[in-house]
Amino acid sequence: RLRKGNGLVKDVFHTRHMLRLQGNIGIGHVRYPTAGTSSSSEAQPFYANSPYGISLAHNGNLTNAEELKVWLNTEARRHVNTTSDSELLLNILGHELQQSESVALAPDDVFTAVSNVHKRVRGAYATVALIVGYGMVAFRDPNGIRPLAFGKRETENGIEYMVASESVALDACSFEFVRDVAPGEAIFFSQDGKIHSQQCAENPTYNPCIFEFVYFARPDSTIDKMSVYASRV
Repeated sequence: RLRKGNGLVKDVFHTRHMLRLQGNIGIGHVRYPTAGTSSSSEAQPFYANSPYGISLAHNGNLTNAEELKVWLNTEARRHVNTTSDSELLLNILGHELQQSESVALAPDDVFTAVSNVHKRVRGAYATVALIVGYGMVAFRDPNGIRPLAFGKRETENGIEYMVASESVALDACSFEFVRDVAPGEAIFFSQDGKIHSQQCAENPTYNPCIFEFVYFARPDSTIDKMSVYASRV
């Protein structure tokens, strides 16, 4: 179930749209176009029906996008509809998940796929992907260029989890900040509420983008244990 369009969140999402978005796992994304066009067709999340059905949203830029597009067309035999590098990332993740020999997807299969994505892709990517019938995976590039925060909240029905580009998003939804996703790490939230995490990069390093601190982020955010406001001061 998908709803997206151009404009502010309050203009794109009305009550009638929210009532259609049923279920207990979701991905939301607001876009500041740096690659591709500002057409609503490039709004995220993107969806691919194979394997399983995957929906993905991504913050960052892939620096080897042209090379990846050629590889997808010629070797992976997957077609990309837009000029967005996020759609490339979706198809590469889909291709790597398809290499699993298991009938049912296990957390280790997800981590192997993310490890292979890290080897193939260059650039900045903080990513969340919903795998239909299995759960959600969040992962961060091996250089930790873009931020990714992880939180939880207690409810009557058990613990809920959330990942976001900024800690203030967790605060706004009454989630308690747990920690930042580490550079190169993947966290898999299975549909039954269990969490699995693994370092999926061979040599992760921490090289954050300074623009997150001086420009993109909200001042009351905390990124990788650093206050955005204090860093600006």
